[in-house]
Amino acid sequence: MSSPAQPSAASLVQDVDWLAIAPPTIAAVVGLVVLVADLFVGKDRKALLGWASVAGLAASTLMLLPLLDGDRSTFCLTGAPDTCSYTADRFTLVLQLLVLGGALLAALLSVTALKDDAKQLPEGEFWFLLLSSAAGAALLPASRDLATLIVALEVASLPAFALVGLRHGDRKSSEAALKFFLSSVTATAVSLMGISFVYASTGSLYLTQIAERIQNVDGQLHTLAQTGVVLTLVGFAFKTAAVPFHFWVPDTYVGAPLPVAAYLSVVGKAVGFSGLILITVIALPSYGDVWGPALAALAALTMTVGNVGALRQQATRAYSAVRLLAWSSVGQAGYLLVPIAAAAYSDDAERSIGSTLAYALMYGAVNLGAFAVAALVGRTRSLNRLSDYRGLYARNPVSALVLAFFLLCLAGLPPGIIGLFAKVTVFSAAVDAGLGWLAVVMAVNVVIALFYYLQWTALLFRAPEGEPVRHVVPVPVTAAISVTAVLAVVLSGAPQLVLRFADTGLF
Repeated sequence: MSSPAQPSAASLVQDVDWLAIAPPTIAAVVGLVVLVADLFVGKDRKALLGWASVAGLAASTLMLLPLLDGDRSTFCLTGAPDTCSYTADRFTLVLQLLVLGGALLAALLSVTALKDDAKQLPEGEFWFLLLSSAAGAALLPASRDLATLIVALEVASLPAFALVGLRHGDRKSSEAALKFFLSSVTATAVSLMGISFVYASTGSLYLTQIAERIQNVDGQLHTLAQTGVVLTLVGFAFKTAAVPFHFWVPDTYVGAPLPVAAYLSVVGKAVGFSGLILITVIALPSYGDVWGPALAALAALTMTVGNVGALRQQATRAYSAVRLLAWSSVGQAGYLLVPIAAAAYSDDAERSIGSTLAYALMYGAVNLGAFAVAALVGRTRSLNRLSDYRGLYARNPVSALVLAFFLLCLAGLPPGIIGLFAKVTVFSAAVDAGLGWLAVVMAVNVVIALFYYLQWTALLFRAPEGEPVRHVVPVPVTAAISVTAVLAVVLSGAPQLVLRFADTGLF
C-alpha cells in the first residue's frame, strides 16, 4: 500500500528558485539579523545597525541584475507549471527596483534622522520594521495568487504603521499612526471580503485561473463576482491614496519621521499600484467594464482633490512644506491611475500599464529627492514651513538648485524633461483609450499644479529674511540627494530609459 503513495508524495516536492526570490528574501533576513544584533550591540555602536541595513537593501537591489536574462517562476502548482505563486518578470523587476531603491534612499535619510532624534527612535526596532516592510513591498509585485498578494500587502503595511508611531512621547506621531492603522485595517477587511467573493465565484486564488474562470461564472454568481471585484479594489485604492481613501495622508506624513514619510510616498504607492495592476489587468481583464469606469472616476477625483489641497497650503503654516508634498503625492496618484483605467478600454493593456510604470519611476526618483532636501532643511527648521525655504539659494545653493529641478520635474517643465515626457505618455494613454474627458481633467490639473510648484521654486531664490545660516549637510543626506539628482538629470537627458516601458510588453 505504501509504494503507490511514494510517487504521489514525491510529486508534491518542488525546487525553490532561490535566485528569483533573492531580493525580498535578503531584505527579510537582514531585518532579522539586525533585530537580533540590536540585543548585543552597545548604545555607542547602534549606528552599525543602520549601515548594515543600508548594505542589506543595496544587496537586495543588486540581486535584481541576475534576473534580467528572462522570466523566472517558482512555487508552481503540481502538474500546472504555468500556474505559479511567484513570478519574476519585467513588471516585477521594475517595481522591485522602485521599491528596494526607494527603501535604500529612505534608509540613507534615516541614518541621519535617527542620530538627530535624541534617541526618541529606537534604532534596532526602526531598522527591523523598515526592512520587513521593504521585503513585503518587494514580494507583492511578484505575487500571482490572491493569498500571497494579501500577505505581501500586510507585511508591507503593518511595519509601516509602527514606523509612523515609533517616536517616543510624540502625540502627533501616535495620532498619525492610529489614523493610518484604523483606516488601513478597514480597507483591508473590505478587500478580504471581496477576495472571498471572487474565490467563491471562481474556485481559485491564482490570478491566471481567475482570469479564465470568471468569464464563465454561473449566472446566479455573476452579481457576487461583480461585488467581489469592486470590494477587492478598495484596499488597493487605499494604498495608492486615491480619493476618497486619501484622508490619512497629510496627517500621517506630518506625524511620521520625514524619512518614513518619504518611504510611504514612493514605496507605499508602489505597493498599492502593483496590487491594483495585478488584480485588474492579470486577474480581471474581462471585468474591465466594472473597474475601468471606477478607476477613471477615481483618477479624476484624486488628481483634482490632491492638487487643490496642495494649492491651499499657506507658507507660514507649521509643516506646510511636508503637507504640500503630501497633497502633491495624492495628485500624482491621480495621474498614475489614468493609464490603469485606460487599460480597460485599450486594445494594448500592457502599453497602458507601461505608462504607469514609466511615470512611477520618474516620480519615485524626483519625489524622494524633494523629501531629501526637506529633511535637510528640517534639521535647522523643525516646523518645515514653506517660508523656511525662502532664500535657500543664499544658504545652500546646490540644495536650492537641486530642489528647484525636482519641483520642475514634478510640474513637467523644462529642464525637467523627464517629468514632461512622463506626463505626455500618461496623457497619450488616456487619449488612445478614448478617455478624452479624463485627458482634459488631467490637463487642467497640470496647470493647477504648475502654480504651487513654481511658487515654491520662486521662494528658493528670493532674498532671505535676516542673515543666512548655512546648512551642514551630513554624508548620508548628501548621498541621497546626489543619487536622486543624478537619476533625475540622467532621465531628463535620456528619457527613453523609462519611457520604453510604455512601448514594450511587461508580462
